[in-house]
Amino acid sequence: MLTRKLNQQFGKPVKSLTGWILTKFFLWHNRVQEENAVKLAEIQPDDTVLELGFGVGLGLQAAAPLLTGFRGKLFGVDHSEYMFQKASERMRAEIESGKVTLFNGNNMAIPLPDSSVDKVYHCNCYYFWPDLKAGTSEIHRVMKPGGLMVTTLRLSTSMKAASMNILLNDNWKPEVYMEALRATGFSDVQMEDKQDKKIAFQAIFATASK
Repeated sequence: MLTRKLNQQFGKPVKSLTGWILTKFFLWHNRVQEENAVKLAEIQPDDTVLELGFGVGLGLQAAAPLLTGFRGKLFGVDHSEYMFQKASERMRAEIESGKVTLFNGNNMAIPLPDSSVDKVYHCNCYYFWPDLKAGTSEIHRVMKPGGLMVTTLRLSTSMKAASMNILLNDNWKPEVYMEALRATGFSDVQMEDKQDKKIAFQAIFATASK
């Protein structure tokens, strides 16, 4: 029962003591991965960019300053209302300027047109998707041909969470996610070991082939 509740909170934090604790955890644990996901996406000034599962908004905060072009635009989707509120507070100025638009919704139904996004990135997110192929198919739908998708994760942390039954199925395994990407139209799918600030992590790259 406890592990299932932890899985639900990590996947969709709500406003509560546990949610507050998770907010502090994300600020500490995810910053390096979020910032590196943005860096590895090689965002250009006029790109249209999408972050999935933006959490408290660390990745949004790193990506927005890179979109200096007139057409540059940053979107985000997160199904936790609590995280949506926290990130909206963090990105208030950018939202008011029109540079950033956030959605409190499900990444299985991204509210963006077909072939409209240049870059997609997310961090510690796909483990909690109920259907990996449905999720990767929806990402593929919104991406432009040749668009780049980047995922960052800490495999050692995922393995530990799985051993504690916090991650309840095999969706956390990178090879399962990578196979879902290949099955739904992505090419050049690969995982690389990375390190920043003495923190080791992994990055998965995929190109939207259309």
